[in-house]
Amino acid sequence: MTQRVSEEKAVAVLEARKITVRFEGLEALSRLSFSIDPGRIVSIIGPNGAGKTTLLNAITGVYPLHAGEILFQGKPISGLKPFQIAALGITRSFQQAQLFMNMTVLENVMVGMHPRTTSGFIKGMLRLPSERKEEAMIREKSQSILGEFGLLSKAGDMAGHICILDQRRLEIARAMACRPEILLLDEPAAGLTIREMEEMGHLILGLREKGQTIILVEHNMRLVMAISDNLIVLHHGTKIGEGLPGDIQKNQRVIEAYLGK
Repeated sequence: MTQRVSEEKAVAVLEARKITVRFEGLEALSRLSFSIDPGRIVSIIGPNGAGKTTLLNAITGVYPLHAGEILFQGKPISGLKPFQIAALGITRSFQQAQLFMNMTVLENVMVGMHPRTTSGFIKGMLRLPSERKEEAMIREKSQSILGEFGLLSKAGDMAGHICILDQRRLEIARAMACRPEILLLDEPAAGLTIREMEEMGHLILGLREKGQTIILVEHNMRLVMAISDNLIVLHHGTKIGEGLPGDIQKNQRVIEAYLGK
């Protein structure tokens, strides 16, 4: 009697099924489908107006879907609020650093841990022992995260006083403080010099080496091609290409979208 062994395909960490997002009747995303495997860097590229940031906003619940659905670890998340999606394990950075500039570097990371905390308003107001213990734990873990990102020496500095590269690092550190399953990065190299861009690339690769799944939106093709495992190309809200960086570079539809016929 032979024994049959079936190998089930691993569930994608994120899947979009024919999603559509409209603004005043215009489709910013149109019947877009893709899946993201865990532990990969997947870059979303395309010309200006292709729908890249709209896609990140749809994944994180900022924009509602008009059709289709998004699944996280096999379960639908369409319709959830952004804070609910963050609590599930999807966090992001932004094109313009969205830091609390009048708070310290350490305090910014501590804020990033909020979705994973259990103390509520009443405990915080009464300063109960459990709340104080959790706050001490948050501070300790936040310091550890700053150490991983090379920012511990600047823990007491105001976020508005550190350089652009460190602000970018800090925003990613804050997003990672929530221990996400998926990290969404929206143009993390914007405003950086070539040397700083290379440092950012090493930082992102380091996160992947630790098993982090990353969805990257970035205009700098040098960075994208150097660190991406897979590319998804959008044009006018539709997918015109998907595959390995080398294959995408030779894709005629992609070339025409960027350069014109």
